[in-house]
Amino acid sequence: MTKQLFADKNPIRLGIWGLGRGSNFSRLCQFLNIEIVAGCDYNDWMREKFLKNNPNAFVTANDEEFLRQDFDVALVATFFPDHARHSIRALNAGKHVLCEVTSFFTPAQGVELIEAVEKSCKIYNLLENYPYMAPNRNLRRLWREGFFGDFMYAEFDYNHDCRPLGWTYIDGVPVQPGYTVHNWRSVQASHYYATHSLGPVMLITGLRPVQITAYMAEPHLPGLLKATGLAPSLIKMSNGGIVRNLVGGGTGDTHAKRIWGTLASCDATHKMEIRVGARGGGRRLSFDPVDSPEEEEVAKLARDAGHGGGDFWELYNFAREFHGGQKADWDVYSAADVTLAGIMAVRSAEDNNATLEIPDFRDINARNKYRNDNRTQKRLFEPNEIFPENLRETAKNFTQLMCKFDKWGTGADNVVGTCLVRQALDGMKLFEFIQDDDKKKVIYDVKRLVDALPEFAEACKEAQELADKCKGTAPERAIREFLEVAEAPRVLNTQAFVEELNLWLKQHDN
Repeated sequence: MTKQLFADKNPIRLGIWGLGRGSNFSRLCQFLNIEIVAGCDYNDWMREKFLKNNPNAFVTANDEEFLRQDFDVALVATFFPDHARHSIRALNAGKHVLCEVTSFFTPAQGVELIEAVEKSCKIYNLLENYPYMAPNRNLRRLWREGFFGDFMYAEFDYNHDCRPLGWTYIDGVPVQPGYTVHNWRSVQASHYYATHSLGPVMLITGLRPVQITAYMAEPHLPGLLKATGLAPSLIKMSNGGIVRNLVGGGTGDTHAKRIWGTLASCDATHKMEIRVGARGGGRRLSFDPVDSPEEEEVAKLARDAGHGGGDFWELYNFAREFHGGQKADWDVYSAADVTLAGIMAVRSAEDNNATLEIPDFRDINARNKYRNDNRTQKRLFEPNEIFPENLRETAKNFTQLMCKFDKWGTGADNVVGTCLVRQALDGMKLFEFIQDDDKKKVIYDVKRLVDALPEFAEACKEAQELADKCKGTAPERAIREFLEVAEAPRVLNTQAFVEELNLWLKQHDN
């Protein structure tokens, strides 16, 4: 029988607003005596999927109808720019709020949100999950015990290629109508999404960010609609230490976790290696993340949950606060700290890498300074206007076409389109220099490419025709970048390309 925490308490009644990401929490609720009673989303198939998994719940596309339902807490997982507005509406409807990252889109929204939380006397928690992965929780415990000394410097990454989410919903379904792209993921500046990398440093050290200088690399991944590259920033923390925070997407996802204190340092990127001795040449010790005795029961349930257990810990921390226990980490003030870091990073990168303050919204004077500040990023295009009106019928299958070039949610063994072409050809070029196990992977990729080429050639032909008809638009640039990387002339000369690949296989697949 599944162990259930808080079984001696009344169930927490939960409504989920935004059933894409929001539905990821459904499975975890059973462990925490949380009852899902309502859901809201404008997408028909997401409502149907939600109802299938929660047959006794109320589900609607109408947000006012949703907020009238009888539940304790609203989990806000709607579109990124709407988080503050929807959280405030939920608070005004008498609900506690769990909000997906980030909390607000402008400083003015942040002031309004904080004051709505204060007025409501309801719980507000930001759903930032990365600090609760085992290495980060262990670092936090050791740091709070004084093991590492004072914070000096850290390098944390959330370098994650989410390019296909520009033309799909989070479940991989192409955005509709097909001549539009995702409401915010297609255009949003990467710096806004700073929480997964800065958040762990904040919770490990107990410090808040106070100043930031940010950059935006101009070269970008091919096919990326917003045409922005990796986005690093340097953040001064409240003790004077520095964080190098890296977000965006590149050709190799990285989730670096390196941190230096005055007494010890740690690299937890792949495994935890702690350097002791309070000097640069001290001994490296491998450290196995363990759970403290008081956390062990919870940790057992969290280990199989999403995002390294982070999603589970978020709900657990809220439930503990809801039932009168310990206050959760991500209240509205710490949520404002990490959200404002992202907002100010966007501004710094746009303003010639200016060094900007990260205000503390606990202070009413700081709030007053930004109360009417609604500046947002400079947008390169509007997601629903990427094609002129006269081309929309022609481009009605654009999002489906982009999925054929680059599909969301696939690993190296399941890639399609452009990535498969490059993976096979690059592997062939490196073949004589790589290890035997990797040679088998390259052979596997080449065989898959042989099978996939006829269908992919049709996609390339369709894409080339569309690019010729939409000259001067962001889609034309994205399509042509994909065609170039996919070596479209070779793909379109399909029979000759297949013969070339089969000859290579005959020579190397022994």
